[in-house]
Amino acid sequence: MTVTRPARLTGAALCAALALIAAVWILQDLASLGSPADLAWYWAGDHHFLIRGRSTTSLLDPALLAAYAATALAALRSRHAASALAAAGAATLALRLPGLWAAGSGALVTALLELALATGLVLTAAVGRRPADAPYEQRPTRPRTGPAVAAGILLAAAALFLTLWELYWAGELPLETTFDRFTGGRSVVKPALAPPPGWLSLIAAALYGTAAVSCFARARHSRAFGLLAAVLLTAGGLGGVARAARYGTLVRLGDLTTLDATDVLTSVFELLAGLAVLVLLAGRGAPDAAPAPHPAAGARSPAPPHPTPPGW
Repeated sequence: MTVTRPARLTGAALCAALALIAAVWILQDLASLGSPADLAWYWAGDHHFLIRGRSTTSLLDPALLAAYAATALAALRSRHAASALAAAGAATLALRLPGLWAAGSGALVTALLELALATGLVLTAAVGRRPADAPYEQRPTRPRTGPAVAAGILLAAAALFLTLWELYWAGELPLETTFDRFTGGRSVVKPALAPPPGWLSLIAAALYGTAAVSCFARARHSRAFGLLAAVLLTAGGLGGVARAARYGTLVRLGDLTTLDATDVLTSVFELLAGLAVLVLLAGRGAPDAAPAPHPAAGARSPAPPHPTPPGW
C-alpha cells in the first residue's frame, strides 16, 4: 500500500499546522523567560526561573515539534507516510486530550485545535491509502530482524520501568494526589499545555509497549511508531540527565539515596535507549521477497514426454 498525492500534501499541511502551534507557544515562553538557556533548563526541571514569568510549554512540546517536522517530511517523501501520519495523529490525540479540562482558555483552544488536526491526520492516513500498482512505487518495508528485536527489547524495558515508577508513586502518595496525577487536579503544578504527569506516563508506556510489540512482529508500521516512541523516550531521558547534571547528582551517585540514584540511572537508560532505537530503526528495511514467476498469459503447458510413459 502507498499514499495518494493529495493525502501526502494534506498530511504534510496538518503536521505543519501542529508544528506552528507548538512553535508559537515556545516563542511566547521564550519571550517570557528571556533566554533560550533558561527555557531549556526549565524544560529539564529547573523551575527557579518562574520568578521571571510563567511557562506554558514543557519538554513534550519541543519533542512533538520535532516529531511533526519529521512526519511532514515523511508524508511528502517516505514510503512509510501512512503509518507516520497515523502515529503522529494518534499520539497527539492521546497526549492533548487532558487539555479539554485544563484551566485557562488558551490551553482549551489549543487543545481543541490540536485534537482537530490530529483527527485529520488519522483520517488522512486511513482514507488516503491505495494499492501500489506501478513497479516504480515504493512499498513500506519491514525492519530487519536484528535491529527490530533489539529496538523492541529497549522499548519494552522503557515501558516496564515507567510502569514500575508509576506503581511506586501510587503506593507512596495519597489517593487524592495519585488521582490528580492522572487528571490534573489542584495538587499538581504543571505548565498549562503539559498533560498531567501520570497521564503522560500512561500514554508513553502504552506507546513504548505498542512500538515494542510491533518491532517484535516486524510489522510494516513498526518504524513509524518506534521512531516516535524513541523521540519521546530520548527527550525524557535528556531532561532527566540534564537535571541531574545541573544539580550535580550525576557524578555523585554513591552519595544519593537508593530512590534518587535509581531515578538518575533511569534517565540515563532512557536517553541511551532512545538514541539506540533511533539508530536501529532509521536504517534500511528488509527487502521484500521476490514474487514467484507466473507463466505468461496464453502460454501453453509443456509438451508431454516422448515416448509417453505407461498410464500417461
